[in-house]
Amino acid sequence: MRALAFALAVAAAPAAASDLSSAITDQLILPAFQTLAEEAQALAETAKADCNPQSGSLRAAYGAAFDAWIAASPYRFGPTETDSRAFALAFWPDSRSKTPKALASLIRSEDPGISDPAQFASHSIAARGFYALEYLLYDPQLSSTGSAGYRCALTRAISADIAATSAAISRDWTENYAAEMRRPAGRYQSENEITQQLLKVLSTGLQVLDDMRLGRPLGTYDRPRPARAEARRSGRSLRHVLLSLNALEPLALALAGPHADLQTKITAGFSKARKTAETLDDPVFAGAADPAGRFRIESLQQEIKDLRALVAGELGPALGVEAGFNSLDGD
Repeated sequence: MRALAFALAVAAAPAAASDLSSAITDQLILPAFQTLAEEAQALAETAKADCNPQSGSLRAAYGAAFDAWIAASPYRFGPTETDSRAFALAFWPDSRSKTPKALASLIRSEDPGISDPAQFASHSIAARGFYALEYLLYDPQLSSTGSAGYRCALTRAISADIAATSAAISRDWTENYAAEMRRPAGRYQSENEITQQLLKVLSTGLQVLDDMRLGRPLGTYDRPRPARAEARRSGRSLRHVLLSLNALEPLALALAGPHADLQTKITAGFSKARKTAETLDDPVFAGAADPAGRFRIESLQQEIKDLRALVAGELGPALGVEAGFNSLDGD
């Protein structure tokens, strides 16, 4: 709610591009990564105190930290890309099931290297981050296989690694990258380049919702793929859609600036998508395999597509920039 209030305040006061990017950096980006660092540290401390996969406190801490990552994850540039930090936190989609294989290998061999944070950080990215920890907490097989003592140590190692990575991202943003976003100098040569980066964050975030968070479980009508839903083991698939919408709307409104008509369209578009998601009553998109359930999920996907069209067709031109290509676009 505070982020949305900020966006509306920015929209009410026309500002230079550098003022806008400074405000977005200070009021949206930095707080998002600070919250992530705090929640990730709380997760590590909780895992240290109680590593039982059935622990209510551990699962709650995991959920809070994962929420914080989903809220911050649209800003996947700069510090999140250094040393593949974003992948270290969130190796998904995992189309070849590398994560369960990597975890099973560690548990089977009882690799002692996980006790050393630096050595653990050199392990396969598939064995790190929120999706790896989800397997250890929620997957019936991996949460009970092998030695309970080793699984406990692995849970603690992954949690500590998440905390260290999150802290590094937040620190890098605060101490280095934020200045790059406030004034064009080295990395960005003009205010338009900074604005383009922020528009790319928004357009890519909506594309992830459309193509990945909804598109992957939907598959095709003849071959739906509900088992591909993100974080389905912990029942978080739909939650991630809502968290993403809530994170992207303040950015969209801030970028729309003084364009009242565009503000109205953006608010209406996000409200419509959010309402559809909130009434879906399908936390892991199991309905993708059922005609009636599929129709409801496709309705939500269409509303995301409408938002994408609004951003590309009206917001970009209003800003005088294009989002450009991203890693999801392919060659």
